[in-house]
Amino acid sequence: DSDLSMRTLSTPSPALICPPSSQAFVNGRGSSTSSSSVTGETVAMVHSPPTSCLPHSHIRPASRLQKEQAPIDRLPDQAIIQIFSHLPTNQLCRCARVCRRWYNLAWDPRLWRTIRLTGDTINVDRALRLLTRRLCQDTPNVCLMLETVIVSGCRRLTDRGLYTISQCCPELRRLEVSGCYNISNEAVFDVVSRCPNLEHLDVSGCSKVTCISLTREASIKLSPMHGKQISIRYLDMTDCFVLEDEGLHIIAAHCTQLSHLYLRRCLRITDEGLRYLMIYCTSIKELSVSDCRFVSDFGMREVAKLESRLRYLSIAHCGRITDVGIRYIAKYCSKLRYLNARGCEGITDHGLEYLAKNCTKLKSLDIGKCPLVSDAGMEFLALNCFNLKRLSLKSCESVTGQGLQIVAANCFDLQMLNVQDCEISMEALRFVKRHCKRCIIEHSNPAFF
Repeated sequence: DSDLSMRTLSTPSPALICPPSSQAFVNGRGSSTSSSSVTGETVAMVHSPPTSCLPHSHIRPASRLQKEQAPIDRLPDQAIIQIFSHLPTNQLCRCARVCRRWYNLAWDPRLWRTIRLTGDTINVDRALRLLTRRLCQDTPNVCLMLETVIVSGCRRLTDRGLYTISQCCPELRRLEVSGCYNISNEAVFDVVSRCPNLEHLDVSGCSKVTCISLTREASIKLSPMHGKQISIRYLDMTDCFVLEDEGLHIIAAHCTQLSHLYLRRCLRITDEGLRYLMIYCTSIKELSVSDCRFVSDFGMREVAKLESRLRYLSIAHCGRITDVGIRYIAKYCSKLRYLNARGCEGITDHGLEYLAKNCTKLKSLDIGKCPLVSDAGMEFLALNCFNLKRLSLKSCESVTGQGLQIVAANCFDLQMLNVQDCEISMEALRFVKRHCKRCIIEHSNPAFF
């Protein structure tokens, strides 16, 4: 600390991390600030501004109270670090500019396991470069403490920002870049190649990303480190519209440890892609192929190969899935806890019968907009799935109050029930409320509250 006090300190300006139009609050009131107040990439900081900077008329004699230590300065370092740990990245940078003590505390390595930036107008590439440069001071060119980077929604993020992360953060474990549609395959390849500990990757909404793989050069250099395999366990590729079966094949071959995979609205995925997936990724616990309109019962036959490992499955709006596909899942995936089959109009009471009798530990079920499901299906659920906590029957026109009463009389732990756009009587809704006291009912009956 004594050495630090003898030199000028610098920290990335929060104005580079926040949008220029952000509001500054003075005395509890918002006041607009412009980017013209920022004169460089870094802001020089000293313990206190020299008094000569102020006009003599503005210098007031310090009162006895002002000479005393401020209440927050009486807190021990550990307490202030604990407070700082709840601040986002931009606020932490602001705190580093207050005084020399706060500077030292704000850059405590324990506070920089995570970088979280948000905003459409932020120059995130520049912010990442400045932050990693500061975090690399004690360990040149490497940020050993940084494990999580979240820049979701930063639309100005480009490959340059990801290259900064890949080169400086070898210990990275979690990366979220959802909605950053300017990044490409090459930058993602570089990150997964240089960060062998990366386990959580969210590239949802990144329309240019078509697969996840190692770079050719990195696969040769890093093969002793992770055997040409990527350690990703959680992968979200929602809204990656150009992802095709061949891309999914590459992902499966390189990411064999996947346990959570979300492919919502990947419209080009077919049953063939799911077949590749099940060949390599046998440990998947959660899978979503919602709105993948080319996935059919044959795809469910492949997914059923996961057997008791599968706990979560979303096939919402997959119109080609019928009772046949549900029967495959019910027969082999007996430990299924969550199923979203909303909009699968080919599912009937027979499919619910297979499901209820084989997946008795089911806790959450969404079969909204399945017009062929009726009170008979509700009876199968009520007599077999006693642990059911969430049930959505939205727009199931064939379900009546009688079916609901059977469910309520047997599933006492029900916590959420959606019967919007269903013809349910007031008496049935009251019956549910009496038997399932913790249940929140979503309905479209204005007379019931």
